[in-house]
Amino acid sequence: MADGYSFIVFSIAAFYYFTDLADPDVVRENLREVCEDNGIKGTILVATEGINGTIAGSEDAIDTVLAHIRDDERLAGLEEKRAVSDSDPFLRLKVRSKKEIVTLGVGDVNSVQHTGQHVPAVAWNDLISDPDTIVIDTRNDYEYAIGTFEGAVNPETRSFREFPAWVDAHPELKGKRLAMFCTGGIRCEKATAYLRENGFDEVYQLEGGILKYLETIEEPVSMWDGECYVFDRRVSVGHRLEPGNLEVCPNCNTVLDDLDRATEGYRHGICCPTCHDNLTPTREARFSERQRQIELAESRGERHLGMAFS
Repeated sequence: MADGYSFIVFSIAAFYYFTDLADPDVVRENLREVCEDNGIKGTILVATEGINGTIAGSEDAIDTVLAHIRDDERLAGLEEKRAVSDSDPFLRLKVRSKKEIVTLGVGDVNSVQHTGQHVPAVAWNDLISDPDTIVIDTRNDYEYAIGTFEGAVNPETRSFREFPAWVDAHPELKGKRLAMFCTGGIRCEKATAYLRENGFDEVYQLEGGILKYLETIEEPVSMWDGECYVFDRRVSVGHRLEPGNLEVCPNCNTVLDDLDRATEGYRHGICCPTCHDNLTPTREARFSERQRQIELAESRGERHLGMAFS
């Protein structure tokens, strides 16, 4: 087995692919073995509807895992988005079978045949600048809070499962031109398919998601405002996928910036201005000890598992 993160630069690959997989457990076990043999960390979900993952490791290790996935002819069309980091974004490997690779919770949705029309990053600005286009952010409210496209509607969802209820509560959207986006594209693949299966005709989605847009579009002409939340220890990225300057409160999961960190009530690794008044003694003791162990490990040149972003 490879020795894990013994290198300096970490390659990160985010990917998903909707297809019919009748044997997700077999795919999962074979994939887990390849990842372990190559020192890969991260999370991969496999379901009958396809595969979804974000992994990190050496560039050669990432290439090996992606080649293994594409060796399955059902997954041969899989594409990935790459980034690099000078610190390990994951400390564990999770390869799991799930009912859905992204949970919408409304039963079968055919994201292969019914997904909305893909719009490449280079054409996205023109589409969302049209006053007849309604731009919808399909992500969660805490993701919207740190960055989104100019003029985008916030459904104020706490999880993707709440999106169908939000659509049902806004029948006036039917018949309108809808442009939808999410982090990497997977939620839009399913959300736009759900809309089209429920009578929405003119539905578009940002191809490759926000990450592809930030990688492709130069900042001076960008219509993106803020940073993009990502589900690893980087917390957020900006244009050219450069890591942002945010952290997540371990007590309440609020995303914190420099202003939050300078506010009374912020205690690094313990609580933040949003939750410090409601911090229980038990949780305070728990996070205080966790932070102490992290700092002790750092002083020894080690990494503590509590540093993993979850």
